[in-house]
Amino acid sequence: MNQIEVRQAADEVAMLMATRLGGSRRGEAVNLSTMIRRRGAAMPRRLMKQAEILREAEAITAAPKIARQMDFSDAARAHADLVAYLQPFGRLTRWQERTTNILASIVFGLLILGIIVIWILVREGLL
Repeated sequence: MNQIEVRQAADEVAMLMATRLGGSRRGEAVNLSTMIRRRGAAMPRRLMKQAEILREAEAITAAPKIARQMDFSDAARAHADLVAYLQPFGRLTRWQERTTNILASIVFGLLILGIIVIWILVREGLL
C-alpha cells in the first residue's frame, strides 16, 4: 500500500462511517479524523483501534519523505477490517428504520383519528 492508496483508504472508511453511522453534516467533506472523533464510539473497540491505525498512517503520508520509508501493511489490514465491518452494516438497519418510520406514521395517524372521534363524541354529547 503506497501513500495515495492510504489516503484513498482513509477517505473510503470516512465515507462509510458517515453513511452507516451518521455524524456528517449536509454538504460537508468528511475526513477520517473527524469521523473517528464524532462516531468512533459507535464502533467496537477493536475496530476503533484499527481506525486509529489508519488515521495515523494517513497522517504519516502528509510527510512524503517519511511516508516512503514506512510499511503500510498494518494500515492495509485495518482498512480491510473496517470495510468488512462497515459495508454490510446498515442494510438491515435501514430496512428496520424504514419500517419503523412507516409504522410510526400509521400509529400517529390513528392517534389523531382517535382524538378527533372522541372530540366529536364529546361535542355531540354522546360521551
